[in-house]
Amino acid sequence: MQFGCAILATGLLAGVAGAATTVALHGIEHLTYHYRFGSLLEGVSASDPLRRVLGPAVGGVLAGLGWWWLRRRTAVPGLSASIASHRPLARGPMAVDAGLQVLVVGSGASLGREGAPRQLAAVLADAATARLDLTARDKEILLFCAAGAGLGAVYSVPLGGALFTISILARSWHPRVVGTALITSSLAVAVAAPVTHLEHSLRWPDAGLSYLFVALAILIAPLSAGVAAMFLRVTATRGAPPAGRWLVPAIAGAGLLTGICSLWWPQLPGNGHSILVVSIDTQLSIPSALAILLLKPVLTALFLRAGAVGGLLTPALATGAAAGCLVALLINELTPMTGVHVNTAALALTCAAGVLAITQRSPVFAAVFVWELAHPPIWLLAVFALAAFTATQVWHRTADRA
Repeated sequence: MQFGCAILATGLLAGVAGAATTVALHGIEHLTYHYRFGSLLEGVSASDPLRRVLGPAVGGVLAGLGWWWLRRRTAVPGLSASIASHRPLARGPMAVDAGLQVLVVGSGASLGREGAPRQLAAVLADAATARLDLTARDKEILLFCAAGAGLGAVYSVPLGGALFTISILARSWHPRVVGTALITSSLAVAVAAPVTHLEHSLRWPDAGLSYLFVALAILIAPLSAGVAAMFLRVTATRGAPPAGRWLVPAIAGAGLLTGICSLWWPQLPGNGHSILVVSIDTQLSIPSALAILLLKPVLTALFLRAGAVGGLLTPALATGAAAGCLVALLINELTPMTGVHVNTAALALTCAAGVLAITQRSPVFAAVFVWELAHPPIWLLAVFALAAFTATQVWHRTADRA
């Protein structure tokens, strides 16, 4: 009975965490780029050059000061490690850290936004279930499910949130884990619906697509593996985030460089959603796709090494989408000579699924998450799964030889 009540409380609070971080993120984006309606890409594109350049830098200064103050007073342990060790969560520091993640990402940092709702959801669930008579294993399951449900809430992906818990956080397909993950993620998405409006993050274009695309999904696997390997190498960090005197200027410098790059490529600020949008809508030129493919992981790495904290899920997804879009544009450029034309949106998402499968170590999650983001034709879910599993196998074989 108590575990059932805890499941309901966890799902509801994860939805609250997802809604709160979404509202805060959008508010900071609107304040940074001074726009009232539309997407972040539209806001960045319409803002004046000075605001584009200084916005991420100012946000970096404020977030950097917050992290400098926080880390001088206490350590902020990793969420997954804290849950797995059955230690009490450091609720205060984790909640503050989540707020600072929202601040830096909302002001344009090239980091994922999924870290904050996962962290805040786990903190709220931990506080709500503290007085319940739960076993250590049940508490662990609930906190992992809270984190996954928080991710599901912000992206309106109930299956994706559940699979994130099952295949990445808990790494268990036990019926108790699966059932709890599905219930909490579904509840969280429903609770956050007044804020997210259950809108798909990406709009699938109405374009024809041949079933022969399945073969291309297999052929693109080596590219996905190569892009993922590059992304992992570039964004790799060691040890805890720094807390020294260079923390604030380093994060501000990463923000300033992001702002300068946004003068030419307004898709770069933020978690990577803007890149996904233009990749699917075929709004990129070949030089722009190449520039974004190279710059997105580099800017993400700069923020991480400067000491900022944020997710890597969407930056990896965006990098993969830019790679797939670039290949599609190159193929279609030669259509008059070859007679071959490929669907840019499908190839961008297929490559993104392959990259995400490797960076998150879960082909199942990657395929379902990418499909839920755009809701393309249902048969493409199988294509994304094939691309994710094939890319993962290519990556493993390459890594073993190395």
